[in-house]
Amino acid sequence: MAILIFGLLALGFYMHDLPLSPDKLKLYSWHKWAGVTAFLLVGFRLLWRVTHRPPALPDSMPKIMQFAAHAGHLALYGLMLAIPLSGWLMSSAKGFQTVYFGVLPIPDLLEKNKELGDLLQTVHMSLNLLFVVVLAGHIGAALKHHLIDKDDILTRILPRHSKENRT
Repeated sequence: MAILIFGLLALGFYMHDLPLSPDKLKLYSWHKWAGVTAFLLVGFRLLWRVTHRPPALPDSMPKIMQFAAHAGHLALYGLMLAIPLSGWLMSSAKGFQTVYFGVLPIPDLLEKNKELGDLLQTVHMSLNLLFVVVLAGHIGAALKHHLIDKDDILTRILPRHSKENRT
């Protein structure tokens, strides 16, 4: 997921200001395909999260930091859903249907509407910028725990660690 998301962000920011060309259209198709894939994977990830509780945060962690951790994760999940959805809405309003991997047409959610499409483009870009900020905070917090606090918060994402904590 992380590699896919970083790739989507990099590709999205790169292709945005390119002049219109067949290469730009190809990049937009790849971006949309990857966005649909990310949206589907986030759905599976949320199903997994509902059925598999993460290990509890350490009691030694201050309550405000526990709240920040939960709020940060909620923001990441919300943005991982909202960003591809806003891109899908934007593409629909701009009149550019997404055809997943060039084979499976995904239905448009909105009628073609230039003004709405432009607004949704701004929403899509703003959500991505917010995602970068939240992601930077998330990475910064993980590094702080690992390098400064020297606790096991970062290693909790490893499958073997979470299995040990379930017994």
